[in-house]
Amino acid sequence: MNKVAANILVIDDDPDVLHTARIVLKPHFTNITVESNPEQINFLINHNRYEVILLDMNYTAGATSGKEGLFWLKNIMTKNPTQQVIMMTAYGDIKLAVESMKIGAADFVVKPWENEKLQATVHAAYNHSQSKKEVEELKSRNSSLNQLLTSSEETIIGHSEPMRRIFSTVDKVAATDANVLILGDNGTGKEMIARSVHNKSDRSASVFIKVDLGAVSENLFESELFGHVKGAFTDAREERTGRFELAHGGTLFLDEIGNLSLPMQAKLLTAIQHKEIVKVGGNTPIPVDCRIVAATNSNLLRMVAEGKFREDLLYRINTVEVHVPRLSDRVEDIPLLAEHFLNVYAQKYRKTSLSINKRAMEYLCNHSWPGNIRELQHAIERAVIMADDNVLSQDSFLLTDQRASTTSSDSINMDEVERSTIEKAIAKNKGNISKAAKELGLGRTTIYRKMDKYGIRY
Repeated sequence: MNKVAANILVIDDDPDVLHTARIVLKPHFTNITVESNPEQINFLINHNRYEVILLDMNYTAGATSGKEGLFWLKNIMTKNPTQQVIMMTAYGDIKLAVESMKIGAADFVVKPWENEKLQATVHAAYNHSQSKKEVEELKSRNSSLNQLLTSSEETIIGHSEPMRRIFSTVDKVAATDANVLILGDNGTGKEMIARSVHNKSDRSASVFIKVDLGAVSENLFESELFGHVKGAFTDAREERTGRFELAHGGTLFLDEIGNLSLPMQAKLLTAIQHKEIVKVGGNTPIPVDCRIVAATNSNLLRMVAEGKFREDLLYRINTVEVHVPRLSDRVEDIPLLAEHFLNVYAQKYRKTSLSINKRAMEYLCNHSWPGNIRELQHAIERAVIMADDNVLSQDSFLLTDQRASTTSSDSINMDEVERSTIEKAIAKNKGNISKAAKELGLGRTTIYRKMDKYGIRY
């Protein structure tokens, strides 16, 4: 006979009853815990999870009212309303049975019991506990997914050379299960690239789960990513499914990974390496199968050199790197993006006849866009909201930090400094572009783009 993997707790003040219960139940269930003192109940249920609890009705010599049992039953159900409790008494009082059922007892047995009857009752309660557990886990999963999933899909817009290279990389890597690291400034569209990798992969029918690691505090990191069992800590009133488990079969997007502390990096590395997690407060490893796509605006190579980022974690997450350019490095895409956002917000705010005149578009193309695509998006939305006419002009956009004209001496000087720095790095590394890029903290794509910009040939 195969034993059921379950923890059963029996509480009775009679040593003979405890001994008999252990003998009768041990062949059927893996763990049988017996306790004669009901005062130990709180300690036991706070430190262990029991699928079924058998609880005596009376503990004081000569007592027959069952009040003590009902008191402890209420105590248990207050702490865990889904707990399966079977009441035991030597007095077959139907009123006690009904009262205990109203409080939350799963069943009622009369001592002395028939062994087969006790085994069947405990089995039924165990099966009920498993069904409740599955329902609660499904509710938890659905609740988390409703918060995390978005129903709308966005399209990556661009026809510039840097974007064409990104499209090519995404098409190649999406068909694999390789982990991807996306690098780029804030607002450049790193999450959209991550979603594109997922949507073009074999995992596209499953979930895309995002974790903003920059917003996760260190003390909640494990609970957020790995989940926790009920009672794992003070506020753990119910079991929680972590993001790794939610992403099983799909893609886990770890945004702002450069913000993780070294201890958090170590825990993340372990989960990625072993492809399994353990919930906080639990001890059972849970296998997870999810593709990792990470993103950051930090220079991780520099952080590794400074001892702020684990080199082994970097190698785990950057099987393929994607460098997303700043908007100022893909100016030819600005008209496309502007028209896209204009259409989106014109529909949203019911101003469908809006357009952007030529001078305003030139004005947008000459802006430095320190906030990248996100800044452009917000600028278009504000202009649409405030528009009094059908045509948006230069005056419709309130932009600061306007990029200087090409005749500006400051701009020329900055370009000269950047060009000189790149030339020196390449010369120092004897024409090895990869080493020069690493020394400058640039991606290979970025340094090649800047070489083209300044006409640097090696």
